[in-house]
Amino acid sequence: MPTPLASDVHINKPLSNISIALIQDQSMFQTDSIFPNIPVQMQSDLFYTYDQGDFLRNEMEERAPGTETKGSGYKLGQDNYFCKVYGFHHDIDDQRRANQDSPLALDREAVTFVTDKANLFREANWCANFFSAGNWGTDATVATGWQDDASDPITDIEEIVTDMLEKTGKIANTMVLGRNVYNKLKNHPDVVDRIKAGQTSGIAITKHQQLAELFEMERIIVLNAIQNTAKEGATDVISFIANKHGCLICYSNRNPGLMTASAGYTFSWDGLYGASAYGSRIKKFRMEAIESDRIEIGMAYAVKQIAVDLGTYIPAATS
Repeated sequence: MPTPLASDVHINKPLSNISIALIQDQSMFQTDSIFPNIPVQMQSDLFYTYDQGDFLRNEMEERAPGTETKGSGYKLGQDNYFCKVYGFHHDIDDQRRANQDSPLALDREAVTFVTDKANLFREANWCANFFSAGNWGTDATVATGWQDDASDPITDIEEIVTDMLEKTGKIANTMVLGRNVYNKLKNHPDVVDRIKAGQTSGIAITKHQQLAELFEMERIIVLNAIQNTAKEGATDVISFIANKHGCLICYSNRNPGLMTASAGYTFSWDGLYGASAYGSRIKKFRMEAIESDRIEIGMAYAVKQIAVDLGTYIPAATS
């Protein structure tokens, strides 16, 4: 046997240029972009609301000579928001910091860890409240699931958009899709035929923007984020956060302001010291009692439904 042996001249140690972590890319978290973000200075406040029926009532009449014009008014109401404060932390104890190998960067890893936890929370919270049955003015059904080539998703979506327009005067501009719905829609023969129209022979590849143009939407948003629902120590149970068979069609105002409407708004308390425009902040501070540095993320925000009729949810667009 030749000497020296490989084990004599090399001791295995962690590589300094690579480590493995199955961490979701930040682009997977989409729900913050669905409703407009409203930075607010105070944790809670009021905003005015106007009665839709008063503005849509046709009341003008012919004016006879020497008479007054017909007049009426509108009702003014109030609603409110309250930004709850959420938080999560990870501690780095002195012994672990002193004993870490060079490839490890405990502070950076802690920031990534707590940020991922915050993103997961926001995504799951939004989906539970706005991407599930019973939360909008209408829960729609489709006669045939869109996984079936004989189904008619184009007509189904047109009918939902038309119904919303007739109720509200607003044309839906945003479609939020579970992953399975997106997969089936982009490969549906009716969709592929529309996209291939006028093209030369070849394979038509359906993309987000092409789907948006086909359905006359400003945006198509696909909910791809995943989460582990198992308790620590149990076998991982990893799946999509959002209902992969769900579809939300809504009107989301990209330019919120006075006397405007939207399916929902996100109120973010940026008046909280150190908070960003999305109401979040990350702090590092000393916990001397446990001889550790604490990396803590906080969020102060409220996602509020503004108009229930500006959203239609399909719980089972695919089977």
